[in-house]
Amino acid sequence: MKRQAGLALGTLIIWCVVIALVALVGMKLVPAFIEYQSLLKTVKTVVSEAPVEATVADIRKAFSKYDQINDFPSVDAQDLEITKEAGQLVVSFSYEKRVPLVANISLVIDFRGSSN
Repeated sequence: MKRQAGLALGTLIIWCVVIALVALVGMKLVPAFIEYQSLLKTVKTVVSEAPVEATVADIRKAFSKYDQINDFPSVDAQDLEITKEAGQLVVSFSYEKRVPLVANISLVIDFRGSSN
C-alpha cells in the first residue's frame, strides 16, 4: 500500500493564518519605514544643498520647505539637531513611531538618522 503524501487541512489552515499575520504586520510597518527613508533622504539633501556658512535657522527653513511637500508627521523642523563637526554640517533626528497592530497591541519603533 502506498503512503499518502501532502499537507493535512489543519496544517494548511495554520500556515495560512501565520502567513496572513506576517503580511498584516508587514503592511502596517512598511509605511513607517518608507517615511523614515524619505526623511533621511530629505535631511541629506538639505545638508548637501546648504552653503558652508548656513545658520541653524537657514537649515530649519530649508527643511520646512521640504516638509511642506513631503508632509512628515513625525518630525518637525524644530526637532532637528543641527551641529558642526570638523567644519561639516551634521543634521540628526530621532523619533518614536507607534504602530497599532490589533486592538490595544502596538509596536513601538525608535528611528534615528543623521546626515553623516
